[in-house]
Amino acid sequence: MRGRLLPNDSGGVYQRTDALASRIFTPAGRWLCALLALLALICGILPSLARAGELQRADLERRIQPPLHVGEKPADLPAWPITNELEPDAGPIGWVFESIDLAPIPGFEGTPYNLLISLDRDGSFMDVEVLRQHEPVFLSGLGEAPLRAFVAQYAGRNLRQDITVSTVYGKRNEHAGKGRVVLDGVTKATASVRILNQTVLTAALAVARARLGFAAPASRGPPATVRDDIYAPANFRELLASGAIGRLTISNAQLEAGFADGPGAGLDAETLARPDETFIDLYVAYLNPPTIGRALLGDEGYRHMRDFLEPGQHAWWVASAGRGSFLDPDFVRGTSPSRLGLSQDGAPHELRDFDLSPEPPLGAPQTNAALVLRTAPLDGLDPASPQSFELTVQRTRGQIFAELIPSRFKLEYTPPERFFSRPPAPLPEWLQAWQARRLELAIITAALLLLCAVLAKPRWISVSARRLGIFRAGFLIFTLIYLGWHAQGQLSIVQLTGAVKTLAAGQALTSFLYDPVSLLLIAFTILSFFVWGRGTFCGWLCPFGALQEFSAMLGKRLGLKTRRLPAKLARVLDRGRYLVLAALLLAAATAPGVAERLVEVEPFKTAITVGFARSWPYVAYAVLLLVLGAVYYKFFCRYLCPLGAAMTLGGKLRLPDWLPRRAECGQPCQTCRHRCQYDAIDRAGAIRYDDCFQCLDCVGIFNDPGRCAPIMLELKRARRRSGGQ
Repeated sequence: MRGRLLPNDSGGVYQRTDALASRIFTPAGRWLCALLALLALICGILPSLARAGELQRADLERRIQPPLHVGEKPADLPAWPITNELEPDAGPIGWVFESIDLAPIPGFEGTPYNLLISLDRDGSFMDVEVLRQHEPVFLSGLGEAPLRAFVAQYAGRNLRQDITVSTVYGKRNEHAGKGRVVLDGVTKATASVRILNQTVLTAALAVARARLGFAAPASRGPPATVRDDIYAPANFRELLASGAIGRLTISNAQLEAGFADGPGAGLDAETLARPDETFIDLYVAYLNPPTIGRALLGDEGYRHMRDFLEPGQHAWWVASAGRGSFLDPDFVRGTSPSRLGLSQDGAPHELRDFDLSPEPPLGAPQTNAALVLRTAPLDGLDPASPQSFELTVQRTRGQIFAELIPSRFKLEYTPPERFFSRPPAPLPEWLQAWQARRLELAIITAALLLLCAVLAKPRWISVSARRLGIFRAGFLIFTLIYLGWHAQGQLSIVQLTGAVKTLAAGQALTSFLYDPVSLLLIAFTILSFFVWGRGTFCGWLCPFGALQEFSAMLGKRLGLKTRRLPAKLARVLDRGRYLVLAALLLAAATAPGVAERLVEVEPFKTAITVGFARSWPYVAYAVLLLVLGAVYYKFFCRYLCPLGAAMTLGGKLRLPDWLPRRAECGQPCQTCRHRCQYDAIDRAGAIRYDDCFQCLDCVGIFNDPGRCAPIMLELKRARRRSGGQ
């Protein structure tokens, strides 16, 4: 539909902006409606297609050799315990599990990895094996060898370490430090391996929290460390007043209330007779900071304790006063006190006697028991975060068949924050990807802003054919070499099929965050739909499109004659792109394996992602398309590209008809139509934005007195009138 002609600032006229709805009823608009309906069917009606784990216990037993043994999977956790037949009473020495059961994070193309992960009881990775993956760059591009080499790096790494992935776009050791592990990434697969790393860590942490009892909440970050440089002399009362020593006082009345309404109520006559007296005063103090440790143990005792503490090990001074004690009469030195437990965030931490005999600190009350207790090395407890000490008091009922009745009381203790330094919490993996590529993002953003400026005011750059040619060639070189081959910014139909797979599986599109360059281009392209239509990406930002344009330039240099397909054949091929697009989206939701093969209709992975480093059939296909593009201008872009079909549908959102037209365009002038290599101008002079790649040739002709026939005719008439005067 051609709108009313209005004057523009160039002295010509252009078509009036019609309502967006008026475009919906064009043939291509009906394709858009059909595609939206298909997406609604796929994402709203089809059930989730997320797959569960695929291995049975027998499959694992073939992988794990004696004396190790695979136990039964517990009902509350999709993981198998690994035991050692030589130590039958030691319990599980590790756990083995499939990542898809615990962390089904969508990959780059929408399907989650499935990894077999084995974790020992200390939180160290025993092995990581790739069971199933659908990442395009590893399927038939780079192959799985680089992926297997990447996952091999996890062996021996510990979950308590900050594990991240290096990138060729940033400095490998930029954030390296104590407790940080930087795995070597895979060139051309940065987003894919970052998603894999997030999958490994998320799944492993889930098992660690459920069974290993050491993992802090994911939001907390690395544990705090003690500041050895802070020391100030302090006595017992000062430490108690500042909170450096925690205290729990239980009166006889409170003790009795703990047994109320149960079989243990009323069994202690002394408690009932003197309810206001104190049953127990329990004291707890974290000894690692010098100020606390030296005050309670003395300088020599503190030095002795620190000499025997292993890395990541924590120690507390625990004492009790009053009628009750935290030690039972049968306590043996060097073991764990049965009446006292420690937990943090619901995870238990074993306390064991350090076998030290601390002297009563100066100013402390008279105690009936005092010990130095310690955790296991690399326990994972965060000493600066709240700690819960649980005291168990037991009563006995009956003589012959004695029944033990417990009541539990908690002492919540947090050492003062000033004694610690807390490393900054690691950034999310996706945000690290954005930081690592900030230089590339800045350069690409600058290029996009430059392109916006040119498209917003195209007259100056386009009125000179030479100037436009130089700028366009330079920008396309940037698109091909920097945006495509270096920054890996080639948008692909895989991103659409991946989004469909992800949504159909009920997942969020968070995988796009791991590829910041592509996400930036996607956001810019969507915005450009509303202003300029589909041609902004297809004409300026598609690396393979740029490569096709250079192949056409080379063909011209070699003397190849540019040809045009018959109109009917061109129309059939053009419409066929939409069928290919619909088939790909439907296959992505219902037959992912088929979709993985069908997306090879795109040569982008071959020509851009892996730079032709692929098996010969794929390379031959890409080269054939480039040869066809040298004869039939941008053959693949115009007649085969399913992503181009999606871009055309997106271009329906365009609001202004921004390319200028005159009343004489097509009536009778046909200059622009004959020179348009995209066949995007009707005989009547109207521009078909669905076919326009925004090369700006027609804009240059429109404003050039030496090429625009209506301007030349008007100038000729003006000269005649001037001569007559």
